[in-house]
Amino acid sequence: MSGYIEPRDSSRYWYGDNDKRILEVLAGRYVGANPPVPFALRAFAKSGILQSGNGLYEMNLSTKLPEAKHGQYAYLYGLVWSDDERSIDGVIEPFSPIKLMVNGEQVYRSSVVDELKPDAQAVIPLLFRKGWNQVLIEARKTVAGFGCRFGADEAKVRILQVLAPFSERAGSAGWVYSEPADNSRLLGASVSFAFGDSEAASGLRWLPRTEWTAEEAIRPNGERLFGIPSLPAAALGWTKLNMQGCDAVIVLEGTAYGPTSIWLEGQLAAALTEAGPFRVEVDASAGYSDLLVRSVSGMAGWGFELNARHEGKRLALEAPAPIHGYSGEWLYAGPLDSNDAVDPVTVCSTSALFPVINKSGESCGYTYWSVDAPQTRVRPYYENAMLSNKWTTGSATNYGRWDYPLGVTMYGLLRTARELERGDLLDYTLSHIRSCTDMYDYAMWDKEEYGFPSINHQLVLIRMLDNCGSFGSAMLEAYGAAQDHTFLRIAKRISEFMLEQLERKEDGAFYRQCPGEYSADTMWADDLYMSGPFLIRYALVTGEPYSLNEAAKQFLLFKSYLFMADEGLMSHVFDFKYGKATLVPWGRGNGWCLFSLSELLEKLPLDHGDRSALEAFFEEMCAGVAALQGASGMWRQVLNQADAYEEASCTAMFAYAIARGVRFGWLKEQEAYTEIALRAWRGLTSGAIDKQGNVHGVCSGSRYSFSPDYYMYDLRTVLNDNHGIGIMMLAGVEIMRLKAAKRMKATAQLTEKI
Repeated sequence: MSGYIEPRDSSRYWYGDNDKRILEVLAGRYVGANPPVPFALRAFAKSGILQSGNGLYEMNLSTKLPEAKHGQYAYLYGLVWSDDERSIDGVIEPFSPIKLMVNGEQVYRSSVVDELKPDAQAVIPLLFRKGWNQVLIEARKTVAGFGCRFGADEAKVRILQVLAPFSERAGSAGWVYSEPADNSRLLGASVSFAFGDSEAASGLRWLPRTEWTAEEAIRPNGERLFGIPSLPAAALGWTKLNMQGCDAVIVLEGTAYGPTSIWLEGQLAAALTEAGPFRVEVDASAGYSDLLVRSVSGMAGWGFELNARHEGKRLALEAPAPIHGYSGEWLYAGPLDSNDAVDPVTVCSTSALFPVINKSGESCGYTYWSVDAPQTRVRPYYENAMLSNKWTTGSATNYGRWDYPLGVTMYGLLRTARELERGDLLDYTLSHIRSCTDMYDYAMWDKEEYGFPSINHQLVLIRMLDNCGSFGSAMLEAYGAAQDHTFLRIAKRISEFMLEQLERKEDGAFYRQCPGEYSADTMWADDLYMSGPFLIRYALVTGEPYSLNEAAKQFLLFKSYLFMADEGLMSHVFDFKYGKATLVPWGRGNGWCLFSLSELLEKLPLDHGDRSALEAFFEEMCAGVAALQGASGMWRQVLNQADAYEEASCTAMFAYAIARGVRFGWLKEQEAYTEIALRAWRGLTSGAIDKQGNVHGVCSGSRYSFSPDYYMYDLRTVLNDNHGIGIMMLAGVEIMRLKAAKRMKATAQLTEKI
């Protein structure tokens, strides 16, 4: 056995053949470890440091600090939170002399070549300790430039969110940058720095600014936030009324600077046609209630002041959602078309976008909620997988992330919820998926507005099958229960990418072009999973057979490049740079293929022209895989290497596919393959799934190599890796169904004898 867990700690030791209980424990552990943590809402100044399309922070100080003189210094400073010690590759592209410090230690200093070569790029390992990490960049101005680009390599996967330092900006997002200084502030040979916790005590003035000038502060809020429109325009204000105790009549009073409407908990409370003071009485319910104000510009300006009172006592107003880095009570949106109707229920949401108008009254795109600070909006951030925030306790959670390992995890949860008739698991899974889909329109806008999205990175920046196919397939699997039209809009975009934009070889086969990357001009067995299940489900949902036919075509094309006929296995990768397959049968790569082929055969019409060839392919692969099953029931990381470690995710995929092959009758040797599938499940429950539902023995995400040593020695296993959790549940579901079919068959045979 692989020795991942002691026999006494295994799920099989405690639960035996109670597969339902094992599924419950697997799902329960995952849900418990990944609670529904929402996106972090933070104040963010658009006038600050934005990101480029590839996720690097654009730190061109020549434009930010045009008054800087030759030879002066400026600093860019931010905080990065890490739940555990971790290392990522940083990328820096200097425009001038640059020093980069992480936690007070210099990790990079530019050379003259870096500074003067236009396309110079340095890759720097960044080691983040557990907790807060200080990242400081010193830039010195020359006549050639001032500043740099900086960020994480593969930024849409290795998310590097930066928070502002200093107590005055606590919780807000983004870098701060200093005004020019004549002398370096780095201290001594160790190049440590000491700006302290307070911006005021740092000795420098920091931007972007967070406070209104005295002149700005006295203007009505509509004017200071959105300017003076040439035509009538509207703005919205949203807050929460904290009405503690019981239901009561309250007084809303203040000043309107133009025509103003007020809604309390979705009900119109006042419609003021003229500017001036107002006082209205309204029934209020106990607890928190949405309070929405719409102000239209008029002769006296625009905006409003509003207080709520009960029996003469002022009631508390609070921001309608926790906004880190903002202590105000109201959120604002504008300038909007004054003729547009307002639906308070739709408007009072952090997923809402608002169509804005320009000074000529023409529609000019969309906007989102702003806070009462210069050029500062609310911005949602995904911080769960690698980053967290100081208001979140416990370890990081994967909830709300769109990526391919979580796609198969969601699929596993959906199938488990149905098999166990667990509405709570279904609700959890739909909630995770909807956390992505509900913010789809916002995320697409966020990318256009700020250069790089703060959430849904892979969905927004679709460039390869990994980004969309797996989670898109789970989304379509959930569509029947959710009946959410947004799912179909997203699926349409994914299908257009796969069918119309994805790189193909001359024969139509999908492959990875990836110019300039190590993986340029390659075909991966993994991509049969990253494309096939989505295309299958898209055909079923839309009723159009084209995408199903495309999936069938891709399996046969991939076979022509990757299938090692003498062994009945798939090479992990075909590298077109060398014109060769790697001939390394990586376990999970073969698992993705066989897993997905079983999904295709389940839905492919019996009279489909490719069906016989695909069934033959399935049988050949099952035979090749079965021949290499270990005595423990598990398969190895590299299938044909006797000294490779036993790996759990490929074992689960083979158990899943073979169990389905028996159930659906695609495999002729029913009894032999039934035992192979059951032995695999016994191996997993004895050696890879413990009694708490932890999953052991799952290989981390892989690159590729022509040598099996890379897979065997460089790729190690990760506890509770998302590449394995969902497929464990899926394997458990299929084993339960296989056992049920076996019992039914035995009962039928017994009945015939009687």
